[in-house]
Amino acid sequence: MAEIKYSNKINRIRTFALSLIFIGFGIMYLGIWARQIEWLMLIFIILGTLAIVFSTVVYFWIGLLSTRAVQIICPNCEKPTKMLGRVDACMHCKEPLTLDKDLEGKEFDEEYNSKKYSKSNNGQAQEKSEE
Repeated sequence: MAEIKYSNKINRIRTFALSLIFIGFGIMYLGIWARQIEWLMLIFIILGTLAIVFSTVVYFWIGLLSTRAVQIICPNCEKPTKMLGRVDACMHCKEPLTLDKDLEGKEFDEEYNSKKYSKSNNGQAQEKSEE
């Protein structure tokens, strides 16, 4: 069976923002190739600039999110890592992590972070407490 690779949500979003910068530069480079057609060059330069501006917004957003993330020590590599949501992976060793006692020992699934899962899980918890 193939090993599943987990990655930390913060690192995944930062990678997306970095790729937006390179995509923006690539689009602008296409604009330089199209300098004979001024309107096409202008469109490529504007789209590239928008990609870079959007990347800046994403970096700012993940920076704000990162300050509110729970900082824990990974039990596997013993390095500090930041955790978003109910389940996440270590930034360094990619060990699946959770702070939710109900999820300990269960198979790692990022669906545990969705609102849909938490609503259905709360309903089950309420039914158990009523019995």
